[in-house]
Order: sequence, then structure tokens, then C-alpha cells
Amino acid sequence: MKKIAILLLVAAAFAGGFGYGRWFGKPAPGGAGARQPLFWVDPMHPWYKSDKPGIAPDCGMKLVAVYAGDEAQYAQTNPGLPGGTVEISPEKQQLIGVQYGTVEYESVGDTIRAAARVTLDETRIAKIHSKLDGWIDQVFVDFTGKLVKQGDPLLTIYSPEALATQQEYILAIKALDLMHDNPVHEMMGSTENLVGAARKRLQLWDIGDPEIDQIARTGETLKNLTLHSPIAGFVMERNAFPKQRISTDTALYTIADLSTVWVIADVFEFEASGVQLNRAATLTLDYLPGRAFAGRVSYILPQVDPATRTLKVRLQFENPGFALKPDMYGQVELRTAVARRLVVPQTAVLDSGDRQTVFVDRGNGYFEPRDVKVGVRANGRAEILGGLRAGERIVTSGNFLIDSESQLQKAIGAQK
Repeated sequence: MKKIAILLLVAAAFAGGFGYGRWFGKPAPGGAGARQPLFWVDPMHPWYKSDKPGIAPDCGMKLVAVYAGDEAQYAQTNPGLPGGTVEISPEKQQLIGVQYGTVEYESVGDTIRAAARVTLDETRIAKIHSKLDGWIDQVFVDFTGKLVKQGDPLLTIYSPEALATQQEYILAIKALDLMHDNPVHEMMGSTENLVGAARKRLQLWDIGDPEIDQIARTGETLKNLTLHSPIAGFVMERNAFPKQRISTDTALYTIADLSTVWVIADVFEFEASGVQLNRAATLTLDYLPGRAFAGRVSYILPQVDPATRTLKVRLQFENPGFALKPDMYGQVELRTAVARRLVVPQTAVLDSGDRQTVFVDRGNGYFEPRDVKVGVRANGRAEILGGLRAGERIVTSGNFLIDSESQLQKAIGAQK
């Protein structure tokens, strides 16, 4: 009986212990009553979520479980920031050299710098032709590059046609003298018309009035007629030689007035909008250090060069002493209009070709990539036409590495 009583007491104690553990004990790990994680997050980059435990692919840290009831805390950690936003710790910011700037309005008067080339002023070029067929007798301007004045003799021409017209003019004058006392006034008028027609023909051939008056006074023809320069300038081309047979198609000389020259500047396409007509410009040349020439924008060509993606801008410069010579190379500075613009440092803009990005500081180590529209760039500043507001704090240095981190986060998010 005693043994049976002892067995009953042991059984009762076992049953009591099992019931206590069943109702009051903690659930066994992994058991039916254990709390199940909702998801796992990267403790360094809390916006990265996974539906299973493991290692964060971007930083190598072990993922942390988030349980029911902890979502609010997680939401505060990642307060609905746009995709691609990255968190960089202060230590890492210092390591990659992050620097900041501010989006602000500035009154900007830009200066555009461009390579340039000196050319002839096309409105000050004269092509010299004879209006008579004939032969060159004498040549007074006998080499290329010679400086001539307006009215200087260039050459003399023997022309049978001009000689015949001179003879007609002399005969008409003699006839007019004979008719002077003729009572038939109609014949007198006809003779005067012949004199006027012959004189006019000589004038149309560029024979000067002093020479025509000499023919009328002496009654003798001029064997050779002199061709004079219509402008002052330098002889750029010469095709006139003694005893040469010429026609009205023969280009004898090209004379260019270099007192004013054109300068053609190649302005980059993204700066072209800042170029305006009649704006002041300055030209400098390497071979004349310390000297600057003042000019203005006279014309903007209507087409961009497809090879260099530059716009050709024509400028006009006075050329005292003929220091500027055709085909010289130099640099021009074009002044643009002063305007109030929203600007950032150029280093803040990451330009991938099809898009421009600026990173905005969202506080607490978060950086948001913001697509922007960029306008004129000059003097280390970039005009912002859209995407940013005045007063926003932006990254001006180290943004390339931040962008790499942001691109990685977007790629990871796209795979989830």
C-alpha cells in the first residue's frame, strides 16, 4: 500500500507541473505561440526590406527582424522619402568629402568665352573689273598686299572700242561748233544730243570727267585709259600684268579695306541663348599679350555647326594700325544681359547627358536625388529653370559617390 501511495503522489506532481507550464509558462521558441517577424530590414538603410532573414547586399550587415507593433517606429525611420533617397552617416560623409551649398537667386551678368578667328569685312571688299575689252599697257599696282588709296591708278588699258567712241565724241563736238550759227535749230539740237550721248558712254566706261574734258579741249584721243581704285585698302588678289589681253569678265584685283574687320566666334550650343545683337565684346590674341580690342556682336548665324555643336557669332571690330589681320586666332569675351536667376554651383549638377541631377539634403543624413532643368552655365554657376526652390540645401561635392549609392538602392528596389 505504501508503494502505491508513493506512485500516486509522483503522478500528481508531474501532472501539476505540466499544467502550470502549459498555462503559465513562456512559449517555446519557434512554437505555435511564438511572435513571427513581419519583415527584415537593413539597420543602416532601413528602407531596404526583405521577406526573409539574411545579409544586406549593399553594406553587408545582418538584417534585423521587425515584429507586429514595431511598424510605427520603422515608419519614423523612413518617413516616405522619394525613391533613390540614401542615408549617409556623418562619418561616411566626412570620408567621401561631402560639401554643401544653397539654392539662391543672384543678379547675374554672364561672360561667355569662345575661340575666334579674324576675317575680312565682306562689306568692304571690291572686285576690280574693266568695263572694256582690250589690252593692259601699264601696271601701277604690281604686287599682292600693297596698300592703295581711293582713286589711286591701278593700270592703263588700250581699248579699240573706247578709242572709236572718243573719235565720235570729237567729231560731234566739231559738228556742234559748225552748227552754232545754223538757223535750223532742229539740226543744232540733234548735234547736241550726239555730243551728250558720246560723253555719257565714256562716263559709263569709268573714264573720268578730267580726261573727257581733255579730249574735248585738245581734240585728240587718249590711246590708253586709266583704271583707278574705287576704295582704300590692301590688294588681296592680283591678276593684272603688262600686255595682258583682258575682257569684262577678267577679275583684275581684289581690294579689301581692313580698317574694320569681322571676327567669327564659336559659341557652345548651351551658351548660345546668352548671345544678343549689339552686345559688347572683347578680343585678345596670344601674339599681343596685354592688349584688348573692343567690338560688338553684329550678326548671329542661323545654324549650329553639326560637327562641333557650336554657333558661329559674327563680331565687328575697329582695326587701328591694321593690328588685326585676317585668319588670326584669338579669344573673345561676350557680355550678356544682367538678370535675376535661380542658380547653384556647377559642381552640384550631375549631368548624364539625358538628365541633370542635384542631391538635396533632407536632414538626418538623408539625400534626395532631384531631377532639374538647367539653363545658362557661366562663371562656375548653373541657372536652374525647374526642380529646385530657393533656400534648399544641396550637395556640391561628393555627389558622384552619393549618386552611386542612390543608383544601387534603386536597382535593389526594382528587384524586390
